Amino acid sequence: MSIRPLAKLFALLVAVLSAAPATAEVTSATPNGFSIRVVTPIRAERAEVYAAAVGEVGSWWHDDHTVSGFAANLYLDTQVPGCFCESLGEGSAIVHMMVTYVSTNIVVRLTGGLGPLGLMGVNGNMTWEFDDAESGTVVTLNYAVGGYNPDGLDAIAPAVDGVLANAMGRLRNFVETGSPAPAE
Repeated sequence: MSIRPLAKLFALLVAVLSAAPATAEVTSATPNGFSIRVVTPIRAERAEVYAAAVGEVGSWWHDDHTVSGFAANLYLDTQVPGCFCESLGEGSAIVHMMVTYVSTNIVVRLTGGLGPLGLMGVNGNMTWEFDDAESGTVVTLNYAVGGYNPDGLDAIAPAVDGVLANAMGRLRNFVETGSPAPAE
């Protein structure tokens, strides 16, 4: 992928941020890395939330946060080593992140740089934890990224924060209503 499509993709991600719910928090940001935490309560049983999160990622992830422009091309293979991958057609595909740990209905750990981070000198560790709650399930997403970006990784932490807040909001909407779009 050349720099021009990367710049276009990154600009698109930033543009979508205005619609992202503010449920995520950048817990730490420095020029060499950042950490993000998203806590999302979902009114459904843990097994149902887990199944939607890992088995139907292409149904709730946003099209704008893909390479192909179609979230339906995404899949999450939860066998270790598995991948959070995207089919690009005609035998082409991209690995967004590798699945490095799974405890069914409890934890999924993904390793790598999500989206444009995959083209930078960085690495990350993203963990989705699924916990029972009084009114259903709480999904806690933690993403720690470290490495090198000439403009500093702290400069892009808010954009990544917005993308992940949007994703978790869409997961919640999808599980609770059958549609990832926010209620109007």
